[in-house]
Amino acid sequence: MNTFRLFKKAAIASTLILSTTHAIAQSTPETNKPLALQKIMRDMGVNMQRIVDGISREDWKVVEENAALIATHPQPPVSEKTRIFAFFSTDMGKFKGFDGKTHEAAAKLSQTAASENPSAVISDFADLQKSCLACHQSFRKPFISHFYGM
Repeated sequence: MNTFRLFKKAAIASTLILSTTHAIAQSTPETNKPLALQKIMRDMGVNMQRIVDGISREDWKVVEENAALIATHPQPPVSEKTRIFAFFSTDMGKFKGFDGKTHEAAAKLSQTAASENPSAVISDFADLQKSCLACHQSFRKPFISHFYGM
């Protein structure tokens, strides 16, 4: 697959992920208070959009910095993690696996962007997109339904 087509598919997937993070930005029925995870996911969506913009402008520093932000994203507070862990229950290992792959893919993308190799950056960005998408496809709908009643 040529580089442009791969980039185009990654950009479309990034747009879909960002629009979905907006759906998460609702209040919880249990506490009527938003989860901290909402802001974390929203910020990562913004970082993904900045990466797409950086790639399109060949601004490797922007790609490097925003990928690093995704790789080191903050964690929700312990009380919220407890609720989230309870939700995932026996799927917690699977969720942590997706999270680990996302961290690794984002860290690799950051390193690759520093090398200013466009083809490798686009390939690594596609890997990051795939890791995000795999988690979202497995958990997004039930998570949103459970925490937001949607």
